[in-house]
Amino acid sequence: MAISVSNLGFVAILVLYCFSISSTEAYDALDPNGNITIKWDVMQWTPDGYVAVVTMYNFQQYRHIQAPGWTLGWTWAKKEVIWSMVGGQATEQGDCSRFKGNIPHCCKKDPTVVDLMPGTPYNQQIANCCKGGVLNSWVQDPANAASSFQISVGQAGTTNKTVRVPKNFTLRAPGPGYTCGPARIVKASKFSTADKRRVTQALMTWNVTCTYSQFLSQKTPTCCVSLSSFYNETIVPCPTCTCGCQNNITQPGSCVDGDSPYLASAITAPAKNNYAPLVQCTSHMCPIRVHWHVKLNYKEYWRVKVTITNFNYRMNYTQWNLVVQHPNLDNLTKIFSFNYKSLNPYGAINDTAMLWGVKYYNDFLSQAGPLGNVQSELLFRKDPSTFTFDKGWAFPRRIYFNGDNCVMPPPDSYPWLPNSSPRQTISILGLTTAFLLSLAFLLVHA
Repeated sequence: MAISVSNLGFVAILVLYCFSISSTEAYDALDPNGNITIKWDVMQWTPDGYVAVVTMYNFQQYRHIQAPGWTLGWTWAKKEVIWSMVGGQATEQGDCSRFKGNIPHCCKKDPTVVDLMPGTPYNQQIANCCKGGVLNSWVQDPANAASSFQISVGQAGTTNKTVRVPKNFTLRAPGPGYTCGPARIVKASKFSTADKRRVTQALMTWNVTCTYSQFLSQKTPTCCVSLSSFYNETIVPCPTCTCGCQNNITQPGSCVDGDSPYLASAITAPAKNNYAPLVQCTSHMCPIRVHWHVKLNYKEYWRVKVTITNFNYRMNYTQWNLVVQHPNLDNLTKIFSFNYKSLNPYGAINDTAMLWGVKYYNDFLSQAGPLGNVQSELLFRKDPSTFTFDKGWAFPRRIYFNGDNCVMPPPDSYPWLPNSSPRQTISILGLTTAFLLSLAFLLVHA
């Protein structure tokens, strides 16, 4: 069937459109309902505005916000100002020259707010504040999955008929990645007193929902996976240039050798960029590598060793977590030195698990160096109807580190059983070449 040039053009445009959608899509198949919800509760009216409590709830199962923490911004609908704040602060005051006497905390049309640090005086705190912007994930640490601050707003409406909700909410954590929808007025929040005998409610409430996209967060991957097994001496490394390529000639300082005399100064300078990754020079150039080793085979069980290595000289990962997708996780019998929780993103199918360190033991993944790794072993029971070491079945389908999808090696490179081969050893081109050489030999010697 012939295809016209115009049809080919249409197909090309359609393919490009599909790629553009997939690259920015914030939907996460392993956490389909995950989001950060910002709840803005107006608690009382003031002569020229209101006092509100703003709370961020991290409803993501395994993605958290680590140091240096979240940054929240928005644009006022009218000429509002922030008179004062508790539990947070605006990063800039802005131009308050029109005010005489009492000067507002912030006069910017588009304020940016950050959390206060631990150790803040008690008279400047409210519940769930002052964690340096760190927001833990819902499954791993639900008690610390919320962050709040109180804000006194002036030059705003003084009733729920005259107040205008802010616009253009932005959430950085600490970099890009989150996209926030519009603020929507919802049913007023209700609160119980400490003795549970009285219920109060907000005067007005609106919600903002923010979703995460790894593509928006960082154009290059942040982690990769390597593989090995007891039945094959081959160690499959992370793909070359997974997270960038080593190029200290055109980009000096893009990576550092572990024995470099300039290592200490490179880690600390410049001070303002200490959170920018500075990775050890490797073929993959990733800050994090996850190694999956099929260790032992028993009659009714098999055993895997998982090692997470930090190649980033500027980052200590606290409250790290790993999400693994593997068909045998429904028969996970024992896990050593890690916490475990089944996620079940597909309902009845139990093939996804979240792993994280034990508090005060190995929940801290040190920066690159001799101590920059954590490891555990997983013991699986064999299901005779599904278990096999053939065709890469023993290796994970997907691995996430701290909510980011890690790059897996290509399937044809996986370690294979000794009695099988992952690829054809003689190609068609090789056979053709051999035939032509043989034919030429016969003609010469005829």
